Amino acid sequence: MPRSPTTGLLYGVVRTHLAEFLAAVNAETDGAGLPGFVVNEFRKFLRCGVLVHGFARVRCGDCAFERLVPFSCKGRAVCPSCGGRRMAERAAHLVDHVLPADVPIRQWVLSVPHRLRYRLAYDHRLCRTVLHVFVRALRSAYRRAARRRGLTGGETGMVTSVQRFGGAVNVHLHFHTLVLDGVFVREVDGTLRFHPASPPTDDDVHRVVARVRRRLERLGLAGATITDEDGDPLADESAALASLSRAAILGRAALGGRAGRGPVRIGADPDAPWIERRVPLHAHDGGFDLHAAVHVAAGDRERLERLCQYLCRPPLGQGRLHRLRDGRVAVALQRPWADGTTHLVFTPMELLERLVPLVPRPRINLVLYHGVLAPNAPWRREVVARAEPEASTVEPCPPATPADEQREDAKPDGARPRYRAWADLMRRAFETDVLSCPRCGGRMVILATIEDPAVIQRILTHLGLSMEAGEALPAARASPSAESVSG
Repeated sequence: MPRSPTTGLLYGVVRTHLAEFLAAVNAETDGAGLPGFVVNEFRKFLRCGVLVHGFARVRCGDCAFERLVPFSCKGRAVCPSCGGRRMAERAAHLVDHVLPADVPIRQWVLSVPHRLRYRLAYDHRLCRTVLHVFVRALRSAYRRAARRRGLTGGETGMVTSVQRFGGAVNVHLHFHTLVLDGVFVREVDGTLRFHPASPPTDDDVHRVVARVRRRLERLGLAGATITDEDGDPLADESAALASLSRAAILGRAALGGRAGRGPVRIGADPDAPWIERRVPLHAHDGGFDLHAAVHVAAGDRERLERLCQYLCRPPLGQGRLHRLRDGRVAVALQRPWADGTTHLVFTPMELLERLVPLVPRPRINLVLYHGVLAPNAPWRREVVARAEPEASTVEPCPPATPADEQREDAKPDGARPRYRAWADLMRRAFETDVLSCPRCGGRMVILATIEDPAVIQRILTHLGLSMEAGEALPAARASPSAESVSG
């Protein structure tokens, strides 16, 4: 089961150094500081998994074993725990209720030049414009291939995850688009039939990325420069956020004595030769990069869910962080670089610098649907009906009480809950039943949610837990029937 945020290295870094970091940013910007939505993301993270801010009481109905489950922050960028929950929820939704089970899926990943990443990071309208050009190019490629086979009027569907980060904890805005690998055609008898596409060639991938570049050039976007200060809305809104974003895109520090320098690399060989590796279905054009080699066969729902989890993953997981003896933090790369680099080393302040530009604006959708999967598409209802609910090999948690089972049975066929149960998500993503009693194996039920500060104080004091962050008090003995876990 995922660890509580309060026990993680990242939580310790933010808790210890956030005030110092914000003061340094204020000093650099004459008190202007960072936008409120960025600061609030970090402050919410410090409340995540902390009992003093509220919790749910959970008790086993058989042996009366009890635990306290603190509330989560539901953050979108900084918190690895909430990011993992959102990853599991979105991936389960895509597999169970959106992507058809009998259709192959191909992933197309478009990366944009550095000069565009800065502009797209906080200009959602411009980001949607670039994505629209990319989606149009993909749709045209699939329709054109279908017409060559004598299929007219075909349509495909897509789901795009807008990722703001790269493996080096840097700003790397790019688009992961899952495409139904073929076209749907309305037959003469009125049925909607799917026709799989032939595998693309390297030339097909290059034609798509070249078309994207040409269309963006006509829109005047491909010629923008990252150093152009004229007409920079982000700099006008927040000079601090603009400065940190530029530095994170270029992989450099923005504050302190190491400003302008990149992180220390572990495992790097300065004499390593540059190796140009040829990857199939991978094309470059004018700074744009397109990759289309990942393919999931029809019916392989387990692999598709893993791919969806990869698309929806949080920027930084707890397992990638390691504290060095001198207090610096080493971040493990997902795969070694060409020069042998396996870890990047940051000071705590530099790590906070890298996290700031990864926070998206509030109320911005980062998962978007196109084609026959678009919300108002005429064929959407028929297409998503071909998905397989509960496709995971892990069964949902059993109901806690017979009454819960009756309520589940009372739901009409095809209906699905608005939100997925937290316990079912943890079981599906991590194969851990968090509502199974560790003492007797019985089912645990939620007794109450506690939000009143006075009640919280009485319960935590009774259990010998600190009101500061939920740690056990040295002079008090914790109740053997209480346990704190992150929810």
